[in-house]
Amino acid sequence: MSQTAAPFASSTERHRLYEDALAILLGTLMVSIGIALFSKAMIMTGGAAGLALLLQYATGLEFGLLFSVINLPFYWLAFRRMGLGFTLRTFIAVGIVSLLVQATPLWLDIATVQPIYAALAGGSTMGLGLLALARHRTAIGGVNILALYLQEKHGWRAGWTQLAIDAGIFLGALFVLPLDRLAVSLIGTLVLNAVLGMNHKPGRYMGVS
Repeated sequence: MSQTAAPFASSTERHRLYEDALAILLGTLMVSIGIALFSKAMIMTGGAAGLALLLQYATGLEFGLLFSVINLPFYWLAFRRMGLGFTLRTFIAVGIVSLLVQATPLWLDIATVQPIYAALAGGSTMGLGLLALARHRTAIGGVNILALYLQEKHGWRAGWTQLAIDAGIFLGALFVLPLDRLAVSLIGTLVLNAVLGMNHKPGRYMGVS
């Protein structure tokens, strides 16, 4: 009589409220530091944050205001497709990022930063921050919401989906940024999405919020 190995437990572990709260604080802090580096070096990334940075460079308006306004149309998609909990966590995360990006220069005085360093360090930091948020079913805006929805619905990797959408935003940047800054921005965005693409795969992380 043959014996079969005991199957792995199929149930997932639910995050506690304080775990979600700490993940949101940590994730948004890391994202805001990355955005601060990008802003100082006058480079950009993709997604809603990249679009907000691009409009900041083009208009001189504050990032926090632009970022909050850009995200408004996407909350309905988040609510319809991802649920109330996801929408509330995302709304909170977007608000915290908007506030932290505006406050960071008051706490961290960056006199100068080389664009390539900003791209590598900022892209990595933002990628890790987004990873922490995604694993607690939280996003920081429009494209990230759409990418996470497509991953949950169709199994598409969030990092690669977001990378495809970002291409359109970069086309618009051709009219605002010089080519050298645009090239460095592309490096930073590739780093960010590589962090997500390698670490946030369907079924790899079983915790839920």
